[in-house]
Amino acid sequence: MLIDTHCHINNIIKPTFDVLLQKSDFEKVRNILQEAEKNHVTKIINIGTSLIESENSVALAKTFPNIFAAAGIHPTDLKPEWQKELKQISKLVKNKNDNKIVAIGECGIDKYHQPFDLQRQKDGFKAQIELALENNLALVVHSRNAPEETLYSLEEFKKEIKRCVIHCFSENIDFAKTVTSWGFYLGIGGTITYPKNNELRQIIQTIGLEKIVLETDSPFLPPQIIRGKTNYPKYIYEIAQFISNLLGISFDSVAKQTTDNAKKLFEID
Repeated sequence: MLIDTHCHINNIIKPTFDVLLQKSDFEKVRNILQEAEKNHVTKIINIGTSLIESENSVALAKTFPNIFAAAGIHPTDLKPEWQKELKQISKLVKNKNDNKIVAIGECGIDKYHQPFDLQRQKDGFKAQIELALENNLALVVHSRNAPEETLYSLEEFKKEIKRCVIHCFSENIDFAKTVTSWGFYLGIGGTITYPKNNELRQIIQTIGLEKIVLETDSPFLPPQIIRGKTNYPKYIYEIAQFISNLLGISFDSVAKQTTDNAKKLFEID
């Protein structure tokens, strides 16, 4: 059994961002889930990145038993009126059980995509951390080219945040040691298979399995074997196999530990 802790099925099945899913879109999901199950991926956390995409994530979770939702606003999708959108997301979260919402996110700091309003990102991140804490939900963090800002934002709440993952981990070993010492997890996906990504492989060899969960970030960041093509949740299997070979341990050990970690992180059975 494997769990994809971070994907965007809504972005796989429709070409346009920030539009609501149509009834016909849901039929496309069945094939994606069937292919995932053939590769032992039995649960999926589908991640929101805006108000509309969070609504889509909830719709998918309510339709398919093995999908769970995260709701939040990605740092690059924080509009000037982001507070209004977050209020609407908060309404979804108040009904978290019916809506199968298990996390807030993805949220955080991104200094890679230009231009950016850093203060808006910091404010939006803090508000979403508080939303997660208020509702006893996990926190899914996006950090790109912003290690200091991300750590600074999280450190204020490090004693309060009980369940958190740094998605698509791409920071250095010191960052990894800091956040894992706080009890947070590292989200590891297809990038670990890229030939030049020696640093991430060394981090995983140092940190070990106890503080990692597996993710595809599909349709983005496919593993090396399909680089340049669309990513899907089924490729969690390839990532787990790669880590098994990297650490010199059995595939079953990787599957069991990362699945146990994901269940604990998102409080799912």
